[in-house]
Amino acid sequence: MSQGLDCIVHNAVVVTASDVYPCDIGIAKGKIVTLAEKLVPGSNCRTIDAEGGFVTPGGVDSHVHIAQESSSGSRSADDWNSASRSALAGGTTTVIAFAVQSRNGSMKKAVQDYHRLAGSSRCDYGFHVIVTNPSDEQMNTELPDLVKAGITSIKIYMTYQSYKLNDGQILDVLVAARRLGVTTMCHCENADVVEWMTKSLELKGMTEPWHHGTSRPPIVEAEATNRALTLAELMDAPILIVHVSAPDAVRVIRSAQTRLLPVYAETCPHYALLDGSRMRTKTFEGAKCVCSPPLRDDPTDQAAIWEGLANGTFTVFSSDHAPTCYDDERGKKMGLVKAPEKPLGNFKYIPNGLPGVETRVPLLWSEGVLKGRLSPQRFVELTATNPAKLYGLYPQKGTIQPGSDADLIIWRSKNKRVPHVVSNDKLHHDVDYTPFEGFELKDWPRYTMLRGQIVYDGDTNQVSGAKGFGKFLKRTSSVLPGPRNVWLSDWRP
Repeated sequence: MSQGLDCIVHNAVVVTASDVYPCDIGIAKGKIVTLAEKLVPGSNCRTIDAEGGFVTPGGVDSHVHIAQESSSGSRSADDWNSASRSALAGGTTTVIAFAVQSRNGSMKKAVQDYHRLAGSSRCDYGFHVIVTNPSDEQMNTELPDLVKAGITSIKIYMTYQSYKLNDGQILDVLVAARRLGVTTMCHCENADVVEWMTKSLELKGMTEPWHHGTSRPPIVEAEATNRALTLAELMDAPILIVHVSAPDAVRVIRSAQTRLLPVYAETCPHYALLDGSRMRTKTFEGAKCVCSPPLRDDPTDQAAIWEGLANGTFTVFSSDHAPTCYDDERGKKMGLVKAPEKPLGNFKYIPNGLPGVETRVPLLWSEGVLKGRLSPQRFVELTATNPAKLYGLYPQKGTIQPGSDADLIIWRSKNKRVPHVVSNDKLHHDVDYTPFEGFELKDWPRYTMLRGQIVYDGDTNQVSGAKGFGKFLKRTSSVLPGPRNVWLSDWRP
């Protein structure tokens, strides 16, 4: 008999970032206590039969936008309750979302305000801070205080008028982040080119939803990516390039990585599985797939994304969940409301982003692992272990080992899998569409467990994780390789 256990998962095939092996999982007080064969339950011990199915760590989605204010006036369809409910139903047990610093405001105030919104979360969570004003006070006083409070990552933008930083400001951020052990995320698109292209397209009357992609060709992303990596190398600072879509940007990142620079990269399900044709519709519905960077048109682009997922160029696979409803004048239809003279609206007013926190993990499991594109271990690395390592949550999150939180996805065994067709009416977010409508997946999570509790049952499609069950996670610095102390000049921080 296994003393002290309150739950045992029998007949599991455990998958970590390095191994696949059959065993039972012993859990006590929300933690994994032991991995062993044929554990015997005590009188008060719950048991779950994995039936020989794979068991992977609960997903860590390190790029989600939840109840985030927008300077454009768009409205988030999800609050923390609905977004976290959706996360659990898709096997994600931890999310990291964004507190936004106003242009002349305080990062600490942004975090305080965001804490009040996040109290209803059903899954565990952390915050990044979007930095829009890297003043001396913010970088040298407030950022150190945020690090002490467990917020060890920031995001910067090279585009969007209300967010973008110039190169000098980016250097200010990078040097502060290096000193404090903070991970810097960067949205890479050339703002001046996008602005110029948008104005030119408007003059030509080319404002339909698909011209969002016209305004941001792949070279716009690749140039900004190269510039961001140059600035990071100059400061000897680690950097993560978010939501990479363009093969030329992938090649720039891969080249930096082969030179052993601490460069990390993220991509998303929509860049691996969707293309620009989704915006080219006869009606305004193409607006549903407007995001930045845009979905790409070249059929070979998706192949480059899958290659990067398989060969290690991409460190993490995130949803970039950005929930706005389609049928909402403060959602995607802002593109019509603000340009009533245009039958198909104006793309520049369409809120950017796609919903996807629930579909991220099942899509990669089905399209990656079960179709033979990725190993189960690589899947775990991309969806759980690497985000936990990069953002200071490992080994509490992101793996299956004694001492880690008992966050688990139990998948169906091979002979019990049934096709699962993605349908928005079966999802748990509050968005009125999914860009993956009609995708036929080979499996969906049978159970999601958070800290030893079943919080989602795939057989009934019910989320049982309660509002407020999620905990805020104080994070440490990344455990992935950092500064190298290799310099390009006599300058030192």
